[in-house]
Amino acid sequence: MKEDRLYLIHISECIGRIEQYLPDRSKQTFLSSFLLQDAILRNLQTMAESTQRLSDSLKAKYPEINWRKITGFRNLLVHDYLGVDAERRGLVGQIFNLTIGAKNYRRDS
Repeated sequence: MKEDRLYLIHISECIGRIEQYLPDRSKQTFLSSFLLQDAILRNLQTMAESTQRLSDSLKAKYPEINWRKITGFRNLLVHDYLGVDAERRGLVGQIFNLTIGAKNYRRDS
């Protein structure tokens, strides 16, 4: 679908920015800068929003991606932003998992 393509482009751009912000994928680098955390979390939020707008038929092609978990992560960032704690919630691992999962789009689309 045409709309899917636009959202996939947006997802790919978000992944590219995250990779630029955190090229070494280091937890320490991520935790050392609130500016970096804010930039990455914002891109993850908008990327997750784009995944919600993808068609069901496209999502069905990627059953290995946990769409519900991505939605939950987005809801956490949007609605429980005061509760986001990178250390306590394992946020860094979730960030890398979402980025890696979303890379499948970029590679396949």
